[in-house]
Amino acid sequence: MSGWAVVAALVAGLLAWTFVEYLIHGILGHRFRTFVTPLHGEHHREPRAVFTSPAAWVPSFAIVAVLAVWLGGPAHGGAFAAGLLAGFLHYEWFHWRLHFRRPRNARERRLRAHHLTHHFANPRAHHGVTTRFWDRVFGTLPASWREDTAPFAEHPPLQGPSNLLQGFRLTALGATIRRARSRQG
Repeated sequence: MSGWAVVAALVAGLLAWTFVEYLIHGILGHRFRTFVTPLHGEHHREPRAVFTSPAAWVPSFAIVAVLAVWLGGPAHGGAFAAGLLAGFLHYEWFHWRLHFRRPRNARERRLRAHHLTHHFANPRAHHGVTTRFWDRVFGTLPASWREDTAPFAEHPPLQGPSNLLQGFRLTALGATIRRARSRQG
């Protein structure tokens, strides 16, 4: 077993996360009504709710990790799963930054305006959070994206707390789903 192969599996997991992020957000959260829809809908109603409850992501990740190890073996499958997890944790941190902090560079400015456009102007597009790559691939990056995102380039960051501590309460997931369903009802 080559150490480089394990590193390659870790990097593959990191890169695969960007597709999983798009799949969860764009497909499961917006295109079809799934278990993700009420959770993501809550974030659209309350943008401070940026963090995914561990009650939602830990079981999902456990299933994916077991499957990765089963398919790729402990070293390669485990490294791939670790890459996915690292990608997810980066996403959580970066998503928080997009809502609560001013951008530090041109890339963050572009991605922040992209994400805020999704929230406030066009929820059927701009699904990528950490990258716009999959929006380009799947046609959810409108040709007018520069004009669409311009109004959000200098949008002020959110003030106040996020849902970080709430997300760790197991009852928070159930309450979020109940609130979302009652609003849809």
